[in-house]
Amino acid sequence: SELIRGFLLSGMPCPSSCPPGLLALMAPGLALMATFSLPSQAGDRRALPVEKPPGVKGRTLILLDVNTKSPVRIISENFLSLQLDPSIIHDGWLDFLRWLPSHAAPTLDGQSWSPPSLDKALASLRFVRNRNPVLCMSGSVVPGGLAISLFSFPFAVDIVRSDIALDKQKGCKIAQHPDIMLELQREKAAQMHLVLLKEQFSNTYSNLTLTARSLDKLYNFADCSGLHLIFALNALRRNPNNSWNSSNALSLLKYSASKKYNISWELGNEPNNYRTLIGRSVNGSQLGKDYTQLRSLLQLIRTYSRAHLYGPNIGRPRKNVIAFLEGFMKVAGGTVDAVTWQHYYIDGRVAKVTDFLKTRLLDTLSDQIRKIQKVVNTYTPGKKIWLEGVGMTSAGGMNNLSDSYAAGFLWLNTLGLLASQGIDVVVRHSFLDHGHNHLVDQNFNPLPDYWLSLLYKRLIGPKVLAIHVAGLQRKPRPGRVIRDKLRIYAHCTSYHNHNYVRGSITLYIINLHRSRKKIKLAGTLRDKIVHQYLLQPYGKDGLHSKLVQLNGQPLAMVDDGTLPELKPRPLRAGRTLVIPPLTMSFYVVKNVNALACRYR
Repeated sequence: SELIRGFLLSGMPCPSSCPPGLLALMAPGLALMATFSLPSQAGDRRALPVEKPPGVKGRTLILLDVNTKSPVRIISENFLSLQLDPSIIHDGWLDFLRWLPSHAAPTLDGQSWSPPSLDKALASLRFVRNRNPVLCMSGSVVPGGLAISLFSFPFAVDIVRSDIALDKQKGCKIAQHPDIMLELQREKAAQMHLVLLKEQFSNTYSNLTLTARSLDKLYNFADCSGLHLIFALNALRRNPNNSWNSSNALSLLKYSASKKYNISWELGNEPNNYRTLIGRSVNGSQLGKDYTQLRSLLQLIRTYSRAHLYGPNIGRPRKNVIAFLEGFMKVAGGTVDAVTWQHYYIDGRVAKVTDFLKTRLLDTLSDQIRKIQKVVNTYTPGKKIWLEGVGMTSAGGMNNLSDSYAAGFLWLNTLGLLASQGIDVVVRHSFLDHGHNHLVDQNFNPLPDYWLSLLYKRLIGPKVLAIHVAGLQRKPRPGRVIRDKLRIYAHCTSYHNHNYVRGSITLYIINLHRSRKKIKLAGTLRDKIVHQYLLQPYGKDGLHSKLVQLNGQPLAMVDDGTLPELKPRPLRAGRTLVIPPLTMSFYVVKNVNALACRYR
């Protein structure tokens, strides 16, 4: 139940380090990703009422305009974040973390940035093992569990081939490993993958030990890469009266403070599931008292007297979980800096490719957002809310499905719904782990959601804009709701992308129809030059494909340290946008000079 999260803060200078797949999303054009809802009312998920233009019959043309005067939402610059599974400690990948110096690798704007990873566009890196009940600490720290999150700045890190020097006074250095060690590590990781899957399906978990040296490696890796760590302390250590036993946490806090580690904190993970995991439950009010106790401990240590604290990291907000959150907010709503919860759409063991095309499934998140917001706003109006763990499927996902092109429909729509409804940060599960929800495979080759996230970060800014749509749409039968299969979101283009002047607007569109759709830009967007970034599956596997093409060109790493150039396809001014069936796409409308987008 412990985790490590990392957030990339856009707009910060890019240091000379960052993790590989992580860096790509963190490139200079990185910005928070935000989306807006189809209707002019942000957050409304209902189908847009559209009228048939007089005298027109059988047309499929959709007219689209955007309100450019003011944003409907402004999201955190850290909006898009990532998660790493602590199994990298278990399977040995931690020893292969690599700090990379900044060298010239092409970015979207033609400038240079630290080698590929998630690019400045990715907002965070989270280290989490959702189902392991105890993450133990050994070595110079008293044994006990913790979880770690990484708040990242725009840098790159290659987590494949080397270790980070621990002597910070001599600077960050790379300790090279022979290729044979990398091959042996891959074999070890593959074996551990089977062990972890067996644990997951049997619902029995072994403890994970994090030594003091491992903690030092992890922190130095983060520090050299410009990441900010967030540790989730073990909440399962309990006194006889069921209150939290903080003795181990205090030892960890003192150790980290002695090393002057800059860390933010959490306590536990999915506390509503503790009875299932350890046979002992903790209610919301008790966890609230535990958080108050943790805040008091932090204030006793000068290094952490003003440290950020996040929680309670609850699971899907069903009725009992909402009651848990209410109890927590009554006691500790003012103690945490942001309220956190997690969401997984479907059981990865039974998922089918058609599941990812169901609009009803896409809309389930919107209902959950409103439930969480209602509770939070009742007790602490205006408090930030984070979706701190999100995956397309639970139970580790399914090969050739949750890591395929089809899963991108859920992921991109998730980003749109969260931004449009005011969720400040989202942490994607996962960058790399033992399952199939990750962004890169075991050889660190980018998967479809990686490319999707990278484009999002490079093109999408934090300001969410309202859109106005008119066109033809079938009428609902009595008692039935039409859920949109064509989903459109709009933002100011990322300020970090110097290919586009301020005032430009980026649209991103999901077409779940099995036919193409035509969109005509109107109003302030009319007769503007547009750059198209169309993502489609590549190869014979179709929606099951793990490969994608951008504007007809396959996407792949140039080499281990270089991302391909993501070239747009220019469309002439006034041209109708033709959206192919079952695709995702981004469109930058240039030189709109939108008032909402001129200034940060």
